[in-house]
Amino acid sequence: MPVAQRSDVKPLAVQARCIRLPAKVADAASLAPVIETRALSRGENDLLIEIKAAAVNPSDVKAATGLMPYAVFPRTPGRDYAGVVIDGPTGWIGREVFGSSGDLGIRRDGTHATHLVVEADAVVEKPNSISWEEAAGIGVPFVTAMEGLRRAGIPRADETVLVMGVNGKVGQAAVQIASWHGAHVIGVVRKAEPYEGHASSKVEVIDASETDVAACVRELTDGKGADIVFNTVGDPYFQAAHQSLGLRGRQILIAAVDRIVQFNILEFYRGQHTYVGIDTLGLSSVATGAVLRELGPGFASGHLKPFPIKPSAIYPLEQAKAAFMAVAGSSRDRVILRPSA
Repeated sequence: MPVAQRSDVKPLAVQARCIRLPAKVADAASLAPVIETRALSRGENDLLIEIKAAAVNPSDVKAATGLMPYAVFPRTPGRDYAGVVIDGPTGWIGREVFGSSGDLGIRRDGTHATHLVVEADAVVEKPNSISWEEAAGIGVPFVTAMEGLRRAGIPRADETVLVMGVNGKVGQAAVQIASWHGAHVIGVVRKAEPYEGHASSKVEVIDASETDVAACVRELTDGKGADIVFNTVGDPYFQAAHQSLGLRGRQILIAAVDRIVQFNILEFYRGQHTYVGIDTLGLSSVATGAVLRELGPGFASGHLKPFPIKPSAIYPLEQAKAAFMAVAGSSRDRVILRPSA
């Protein structure tokens, strides 16, 4: 897209339509989002973006229902977005961008609005081959997966990556990244079903309801075990993940149901294991942008693909509660708000 230039230096001011959450509620059914009009303009190093699409994440619902004590109220929710820059430093206007954040929509006003102000270093250029809705759906799942694998060590072609909860969005993103880098990927599901996402190579699937996961992993790896276990579920799979690790294996943890687990310290240190905890809510918009830029070559080459977006999972701002309820109901669809709908 050609980039327009502005002859004036005075920041543009817009009247943005924003979803507002007045206060925390007990559960998703009690949500009462309202639409307010708020004046927005950018700072010197910021961009003013016209939002074309924004995702609704489970963390948006958790923050709205008081499960994140640092979430501020009232606020506009939303962490992920895609849109067009309509005001910014020279060379930015007209660019199509997308991004995500750990603080947007939680500690400060977020993306469930017609417009957003965000730091210039936080955004990533949107590939022309990806739709607005697809770009908006990349953020949290892919950032979580990439940050986990960065911290644990990007898998090599001679390594095995085991993904617990492989059909969840973070699980699918982890598979895409691992197979992009040539790793052998094994996925775990809680009931009989195939892997549902994109991958650059074959993904072997273990049905945890019918099979001893650790024993199966050993069989599939000639007794070696997994080099990396990406545990997207947490404690329900903790022991199986621990027992599946090979020598110097790394387990990535991003979630928990019950906070306390039994932990075999002897096996841990004799196996020379590493445990990596990931919380993308601790990443600023700028830090999140840096992670997304590392993923850029994968999307450009086609090794990484955005999640398909179903038309039935796209909602206007006026139906924000329905969108939140869909996510709270454990929908596997990537749920999107389209401000102009």
